[in-house]
Parts: sequence; C-alpha cells; structure tokens
Amino acid sequence: MSRWTPDPSFYPSPREAATAPAEKLAYVAAFDRTAQRPDAIAVLDTDPDSGSYGQVVGWTELPHTGDELHHFGWNACSSALCPTAPHPHVERRYLIVPGLRSSRVHVIDTQPDPRQPRVVKVIAPEELAKRAGYSRPHTVHCGPDGIYLSALGGVDGEEGPGGIAVLDHATFEVRGAWEADRGPQFLAYDFWWHYNHDVLVTSEWGTPSMIEDGIVGELLLGRRYGHAIHFWDLAKRRHVQRVDLGDQYQMPLELRPAHDPTKTYGFVGVVISVEDLSASIWLWHRDGDAWAVTKVIDIPAEPADPADLPDLLKPFGAVPPLVTDIDLSVDDRFLHVSCWGTGELLRYDVTDPFHPVRVGSVRLGGIVARTPHPGFPDEPLSGGPQMVEVSRDGRRVYVSNSLYGSWDDQFYPDGVGAWLAKLDVDPETGGLTPDPRFFPRGEDFRGLRVHQTRLQGGDASSDSYCFP
Repeated sequence: MSRWTPDPSFYPSPREAATAPAEKLAYVAAFDRTAQRPDAIAVLDTDPDSGSYGQVVGWTELPHTGDELHHFGWNACSSALCPTAPHPHVERRYLIVPGLRSSRVHVIDTQPDPRQPRVVKVIAPEELAKRAGYSRPHTVHCGPDGIYLSALGGVDGEEGPGGIAVLDHATFEVRGAWEADRGPQFLAYDFWWHYNHDVLVTSEWGTPSMIEDGIVGELLLGRRYGHAIHFWDLAKRRHVQRVDLGDQYQMPLELRPAHDPTKTYGFVGVVISVEDLSASIWLWHRDGDAWAVTKVIDIPAEPADPADLPDLLKPFGAVPPLVTDIDLSVDDRFLHVSCWGTGELLRYDVTDPFHPVRVGSVRLGGIVARTPHPGFPDEPLSGGPQMVEVSRDGRRVYVSNSLYGSWDDQFYPDGVGAWLAKLDVDPETGGLTPDPRFFPRGEDFRGLRVHQTRLQGGDASSDSYCFP
C-alpha cells in the first residue's frame, strides 16, 4: 500500500532515526516445538505508562502447523528513502514471517489495529521453490527495490545451494533468485549490505540436514559447518570475494554492518571454535582493493562439572559461550553480544571498531548457571539471552531465550521454557539493568517458545540508510 507522503517511521539517516519516539509495541515470533499447534505472532505492550505494560496484548495464530517461526522482518523501512528507491511511498505495515521448517512465508498486516495483526497472504513452499529455487526461508530485510529473503536450502529436497530470493514490494509475489553469479557460495545464513557502495555481505550456517535435528557433533568436529563470509557486487548481483575465517571457527552467523552509509565495515559473530569452545566477534573491512576480516573479540568457554552439562558437552567439561546473535546500536557505538550457552549478554563500546571495550554485562539463564531474573529471584531460568533487539534510540534492549527447537533440546534437555526480558541502558556508564516490570514468560506465551522480536516503527537491525 502506498502513501502520499513518506512513512513517518522512515528516516534518511541513522542520526535522525536515533531521535525517533519510543516503541509502544513489540512483535514476537512464538512457535510450538511439537508442531501440534499453530505458531503465532505475540504482541507485547512496551509502553511503560500503560496499564498492560510488559504483557501480551495481541495474538495472531498462523493458519497451519509445523512452521517453526524464526526470523522475520518488515516489508519496508528507511531504505525506501534512498535516491534510487523505486518505491518511495511504501509504508512499514506488513510483517514478512517465514516458517523455517515449512518453507511457507506469511504476510501479516499490522493495520488497522497494530495489536491485532492479520494474516493476509501465505506464499506456499511450491511458489518459493518454483520462482526462486529455494526452501527453508530464514532472514528478511527490506531493500529499496524489493523484499529480500535468505534461504538455507534448495528445491525438491536438495540441500543447496542456499541464497536470496526477492519478493515484490506491493504484491509480495516471488520475483526470483537474487544471485546472477554465485561463484563458490553454497552455504547460506544471514545477509546485509553497504547500499551506497554496492556491496552485499552473506554468512554461512549449514544445509537443512545439518541443522534441522540439532547440531551434529561429527560435522562440527569435522569442521563442516560454515566458516566464511562472502562479498558481492550488489548492483550486478555477482560474487566478488570469499573470506575464510579458518575452519576451526564454525558458524559465522549474524551480520551487523555499520549504519553510517559512508562506512564499509561491520561485525559478524562466530558461534564456536572447535579448538577451545570459545566464541568470537570479527570485523570485516576494506584492505586496499580487497576485503579482510579481523578477529576483535574473544569470549572463552567457562569450566563446568561434566555432571551439570548436557550429553553433547560432557566430554569437554566446559560451557561454550555460543554467540548466537549480535546487534549494533543505530549510532554504531555499542555492540550487543548474546552468549546463549553461558547465559550472558555482553555490551561493548565499538567506537573504535578494531578495539572494542567491554562496558556492560547481564546474566540470565545459562546451561549451568540458570541465573534468575532479578525481579523474580526464585525462578531459575533455562535458555539464555539469544535474539537481541535494540531500540532506535539505544536506550532499551530486548532479549528472548530460544535458539532453534532441536538445538534448544540438545543444550537444555530439561526444557528451555519461554521468556523475554527488557534491559534498560544507563546513559552515563552504558551498563545494562533488567527492567523488573517487564518479564513475560511461561504461560504468557501460551506454552510456545519465543524467538525474534521486532519493534513497532523499526529497530536497530531492521533499517538501512542512504544518508549519514
């Protein structure tokens, strides 16, 4: 749907986006691990002046079972204000919600009542396969010329290659595969871009069979999961360069480029090193005429009694941090790092991206620690900070606790539960404090697990900008 004037939630620059009003609602992907009930989008009240603050105030069930909602995104965002955007008057209205297991893609309308979104279209797996050649859709980003959707698998049960499909802004029809020449790229996961520089970056996880039933120890120790990132010519849709981090660094997942469109650097989180179970954060950057990647943060594993560990970790006698998500504040100053294994959210000042400085930490859950929320000290928590989302003004951080159904079951075999916490940022120190009033959990989500959060009006990982 088009507007006569640009959507007021769009901002030409990250500097202006950081002045945006606070979100009043959050949309959360909730899924049924048993695939017996429909997954849903839960709507949370994030207005501290509201009588229902911190509560689930809306619930939209999907029409099928077995989707396993994972990542999702907006149909349009601030990139619509780029000078080359062919759709400057689209509005941020629809959530594009893929099912990672079903390969269905749901289009959910958040208007006219943002608390009661409605499913208005379902893209069948057959359409995604026929038009783009992909299955297992994963990540959604709103581009200036279409909706970009990454996928892990190929068609007809093929393992790959994974890649990117493009959807039409107005009709949500699948236009086709984005890649004109993929070069050596086969594994897929996340993607982002430096739009003003005609650069797209992709990362790697694994094919569907490598991830759908849990992490495969033989593949991990055999260094078979992804361990490279790829750089592409965005305008020509052609692969330019593969940069290997080293096969000991397994699963470089989430990509977070600088929001400042004049910059050409960004961060990628690596889940685990098979040499010492550590996790790490790497910086991609220009090195002359080529791209390079430099490790800038190491996060060590924590020793633990094997009796306290799940079977997968007993031989190692340690808890790996398992960095499964990262998020960069809109002003590019702070990087947030989820350590799902140890149950810690770390916050770094990355004003100098080559030399991050740790400025904050909060512990919730963890494989061994089970650290409770300070507002509910008698409730040990399973899971840990996993998906992390930062408000546009950088003052609020939201974390949810489920990674992926089968992986939850491996690392938290006694149950991962469901919870979502909000952390307030100290403007003086940059430290983080859990909000005691905001902690929906358990039956608040009707027995479903919760994964990604999207904030009304946009957030730190939803928009890209074309003006500094």
